[in-house]
Amino acid sequence: MERNFESNVQYIKYLVNKTVAQRFFNDELNQADESIRLIAEEIIPGPKALFRCCIYKERHIIEDRVRLVMEPAKDNRVVNVLDSACDACPIDRFVITEACRGCLGHKCHDTCPRNAITIVNHRAYINQELCIECGRCKEVCPFNAVSEVKRPCVRACSVGAVQMDENRKAVIDHEKCISCGACIYQCPFGAIVDKSFVLDVLNLIKNSWNNTSYHLYAVVAPAVSSQFPKVSTEQVYAGIMQLGFYDVLEAAIGADMVAAFEAKELAQTVEEYGWKTSSCCPAFVDYVEKNYPQYIGHISTSVSPMIATARAIRAKDPHAKIVFIGPCTAKKVEIKREELKGSVDIVITFEELLAIFDAREINLSVLEPKKAGNASSFARIFARSGGVTESVVQTLQMSGLDTEIKAVKCNGIAECIKAMKLASVDRLNGNFIEGMVCKHGCTGGAASLSHEAKGVDIINRYSKEAPTDNPLDILAEYPIDNINMERLTHKE
Repeated sequence: MERNFESNVQYIKYLVNKTVAQRFFNDELNQADESIRLIAEEIIPGPKALFRCCIYKERHIIEDRVRLVMEPAKDNRVVNVLDSACDACPIDRFVITEACRGCLGHKCHDTCPRNAITIVNHRAYINQELCIECGRCKEVCPFNAVSEVKRPCVRACSVGAVQMDENRKAVIDHEKCISCGACIYQCPFGAIVDKSFVLDVLNLIKNSWNNTSYHLYAVVAPAVSSQFPKVSTEQVYAGIMQLGFYDVLEAAIGADMVAAFEAKELAQTVEEYGWKTSSCCPAFVDYVEKNYPQYIGHISTSVSPMIATARAIRAKDPHAKIVFIGPCTAKKVEIKREELKGSVDIVITFEELLAIFDAREINLSVLEPKKAGNASSFARIFARSGGVTESVVQTLQMSGLDTEIKAVKCNGIAECIKAMKLASVDRLNGNFIEGMVCKHGCTGGAASLSHEAKGVDIINRYSKEAPTDNPLDILAEYPIDNINMERLTHKE
């Protein structure tokens, strides 16, 4: 089947994961340097380079990418810099433009802490060797004559976790990083990457011995409906079954449980706290914990739909092993949190799932559709911004809980940051913060195959195909009283 990729970066990631998976299926995969070199040569056959200066550099980068698939992640860090791929972006962040009028004030010169600005022939110039990119000259220039150009990875990171070392190579400050993957998506050289768990999933499938050793379940994020436009969502589920899974369930099942839990929690605690936040987005939870630890108690204690669905499965099947499939890099970190370990075994992304499908030569378009459990229409819209709020409000009404929710729906990290700032100074115009770090919600996740805004419309259409509009219907099959829905933070 013909594939359309958003960028060459996405295409290269796909080729690496697909080639590794193919060699696994053919029993030709090993970690020897020679084997890795052959993979690089297969992807970059030459004699001409495809994207870089020469095939040798391209192959070297491919080899590093393959090792990142085959080797364990260090210190549970999922977001990493591939040093060999970083272009060290030779961009001068601040430059003087033609708008400079050579004014008498010379505020740019006077405010510079490193004396990097000189005045020549009535015009200012910045010595880039001395400039420390503090931005003070830009702040004081009355003509806005100082232009600022940020590196794509730095600009993408709203929490300041991407920085430059002395060689202008990107580095990640993991004390600040929330694993949202924005830098991964925005880096034009693909130098910032998320650890791939393709090989881990393939081994999990293989070692199940056709689900006789254990039962392997796939829990799939509802954003899947916006990611494979040429086939139905149920055909994607069928493809997952063909890979060797025991069963497939929508994570939206867990979203119904979360909506019920959060509705009850809000009714009981929002008056005491003044305002509460959602907890389904792990990057948002991480942001609050790292930047506003004094407000950890305001985060909903509910687990995410991913964890809720996994725990519901384990409550019914003690022989279960569980793989989550979605658009989110932060989910790869969420499952490693001490208080959540043991719920989900492995997380892979839609990008990685596509590579596995094609490595296995699975044609989704000819498969008989497969249902993945029943979830409400409101649960499915958890995948887009505003969906969590709508689902919780609906559940409050259907539960007869007399609690008024005035929501602040945060569509992207910038709005999350703004909402938390306002809440911290008691100026939040609402009592419930729906935190979605990715623009448009999960459909715009860093590891989505498509980030187009129309994904929201596709999710809304998929929502209307749900068998019920009542989020409480799912509780008959998965009673939350029998499932641990609590998310206890490690700092509490």
